[in-house]
Order: sequence, then structure tokens, then C-alpha cells
Amino acid sequence: MSRDRETLIFAGNSNVALARDIALALDTELAKAEVGRFSDGEIAVEIRENVRGSNTFIVQSTCAPVNDHLMELLIMTDALRRASAATITAVVPYFGYARQDRKVAPRAPISAKLVANMMSIAGLTRVLSMDLHAGQLQGFFDIPTDNLYAMPVLLERMQRESAPNDLVVVSPDAGGVERARAYSKRLGCSLAIVDKRRRRANESEAMSLIGEVKGKTALLLDDMVDTAGTLTHAASALVEHGAQRVVGFATHGVLSGPAVGRIEASVIEKLVLTDTIPLAEKARACPKIEQLSVARTFAEAIRRIRYGESLSSLFV
Repeated sequence: MSRDRETLIFAGNSNVALARDIALALDTELAKAEVGRFSDGEIAVEIRENVRGSNTFIVQSTCAPVNDHLMELLIMTDALRRASAATITAVVPYFGYARQDRKVAPRAPISAKLVANMMSIAGLTRVLSMDLHAGQLQGFFDIPTDNLYAMPVLLERMQRESAPNDLVVVSPDAGGVERARAYSKRLGCSLAIVDKRRRRANESEAMSLIGEVKGKTALLLDDMVDTAGTLTHAASALVEHGAQRVVGFATHGVLSGPAVGRIEASVIEKLVLTDTIPLAEKARACPKIEQLSVARTFAEAIRRIRYGESLSSLFV
């Protein structure tokens, strides 16, 4: 894709490296914009490109600090809308607040819907994300929303672990069974499930195992790793049931609180993540954590959106 006024890729502060890789894959450069702070902490945005009539894309995960990155996205959207951009697509590799997608207690908010409303009202014309925590989140938006999958990138890495007969894809909880089944089907290997009981938010306890893992390489799969409690408990349960090796795979490496320390102390041989969320310094220094790029997947989606082509083949 040549650099022109019709397609401009902007980077928020959360995903500068990924945005740069996406632009490189599209044979262009990042459009010029400054996202900073006033002395009182308010977000300051200045678009330094002529965007009138252009198709614009803002690459910005709403990862920690979640609220700062969300406000950056909203303010950049407003700036582009007021500058008469033809379309404004938010490329949100990781959608924060996604886990607050339903009422879990009386008088509790559905924060994911609130955030979706804010993004729509700000002036976005489309949202492009990856591995949303729940598929129904697409319905929270009143604008077109595409949910890409990291499966092709992760599958390629999984196939390097061992022969299909020696592999077993494991879901760390009942909620991830559909995802794990899809991966096991494409790998041609067996499936197992760790049944756990959650005591409170961000704390879990592995209880039992459904499936056979003895003597096999267990590919422990989840959509995100936050505090790593679920992942490390599940890994321990797999080893107790005879798994020869445990390799973790997830799209989003949130890695908050004690996550990195838990991973380092766990029986997990390697944790493979994508770059939807940039790794903190401590995580980058951890020899057990490996990161894969999803830039080409997003670049191809942006190219197809720009030229009005189908995205269906990217949803597998």
C-alpha cells in the first residue's frame, strides 16, 4: 500500500510498536500525531496531517492504564471527526472492560456496554478487535465491529511443539472449552478440561481434570492471562495428572499484579502471547514468556476494509 491521503494509520500510546509494524506491513508510515499531557494531567492531542476525506485508523489497546488509553482513543477520535475524516476505525487489539459484559451481582454495572457507547458517540465508524472475551460484545456496539482471531498465529507456533499424537489442548476452565475444541480440531489432537472453582475475583482453585494428559505435551490455552492464577493452578493440575510438559498459550498478556512471578515459579515451560498488549519490562525479562506478532493479521484486515473486501477468511 503506498502512502497517500486516503489511508492513514495513527498510533495511540499503548501500541506504538504494533502500529509501526502494521504500517510497515502495509508499505506505509505512521501518520503524524502527538498524544501527550497538559501540566494538570489532561490529555492533549494534535493531529499533524490533513485528514479531510481520508480513511483513518487508530491503533490503541485499552490496556493498563486502561482509563488513560481509553480517553486517548476517544479524544483522538473526536479530533479526527472534527477534522472531517471520511471514516475513523478504532483498531483495538485488546478491548479493556470486556470482562464486565453482564450483571454478576445486583446493582452492578455492565461497563463493557458503557465503553462501547462512549466509543460510538465519540465518532468512530468501525471497531476492529481481536479475540474479544465474549462474542456477544460485538452486539454492544451500534457501529460495525469485527472480531479477528489470533488462531493462525498461535496454531503455527503450537505445531512446532510436538506431533499431534503427543499433544493435548487444554482449557483451563469450562468457559474456554469451545475455543480449545476449535484448536484441537485443527491440530488433530485430543482435548482436556480443567474444572476449577473460583473463590473470588482474580482467584481460582483447580479442582479436577476431564480428559487424558498422561505422557503428553499439554497446550494450556486461554484468551488472556491476567494475574496468572488460573493458568498456574491449571498447569499444576496437569503435571499432577501425568502431563510431560505444559506450554501456555494466550492472545492477551495482561500480566497484572503477581502474574510474572507466578509464571516464573510455575511448572509452565513456556508462555506464548501475542503483542496485542505490549509487555512490561519485567515480563520482557522473563525467559518463560515469548511474544508473537499479529501485525500482519491486522494489516490485512485494514487493507480489506479500505478496499471494501470481505474479512470472512480472517475469522478462522
